Amino acid sequence: MREDVVGGTEAGADPVDAARRALASVGTFLMPAADLWRSIGADAETWVRFSAHWEELEPDPYAAEQGVHRLRRYGRFRYRAADGALEPTAHREFAQPDESNVLYLGRDRQFEPLTAAFLEDPLFERTVKLVGRIAPVLDDASVWTVWVHPFRVVASADNEGRPTPEGVHRDGVTLVGSLLIGVDNAVGGESSVFGPEGDRLVTTTLREPGTFLLGDDRCTWHGVSPIRPVDRGKPARRDVLVVTFAPSASCDGT
Repeated sequence: MREDVVGGTEAGADPVDAARRALASVGTFLMPAADLWRSIGADAETWVRFSAHWEELEPDPYAAEQGVHRLRRYGRFRYRAADGALEPTAHREFAQPDESNVLYLGRDRQFEPLTAAFLEDPLFERTVKLVGRIAPVLDDASVWTVWVHPFRVVASADNEGRPTPEGVHRDGVTLVGSLLIGVDNAVGGESSVFGPEGDRLVTTTLREPGTFLLGDDRCTWHGVSPIRPVDRGKPARRDVLVVTFAPSASCDGT
């Protein structure tokens, strides 16, 4: 792992500044859990409350076509850079640019919306706004379109869990972040980010809840290896929150 993509933990250091520097120079940044928690005011009690929302996810029928047991929900928002305002937009189908995810070419996928309890959780809004403070290093957009995806991938002894069934890919946005919420009884789940020429920028297994991997999606590719259960008699799970930002002008003006 390159040292220049990993955040520091010096007292008083600003993780946002570290993220901006790394994204501008390298294209990716790994924010340690302690820095993320400090930045959004999380502690053990509030994290347990936040992670409970992953018990309310719904099966992903599109991943099931690939034999993947994945659960998720989905929300779309507008973020104003000037004042940090975050506003929900009408729930609609989820579509990605054709060149970013070949597994779902030409498909507008329908997912259940985020629950009211999730939207009201302070850690949700603080996390998104943290990304909003980082995004301007990549683009000076005044308004951003934000996609929020809580995921759970489940594996069993006879069916590995694939967090990215499409393989190494892009999301077709400007900035993508994958926040580890929790992992249980799982091995694998190695996250990798690659540069435009296929050079490996970082490979890491997110283990500590709150670890946040960010990437400039315009010039990097990312993927996660399958998970398998440690105890083959019990299921394995990996819970993440994926947050992506793109200038609203590039998202049908919304």
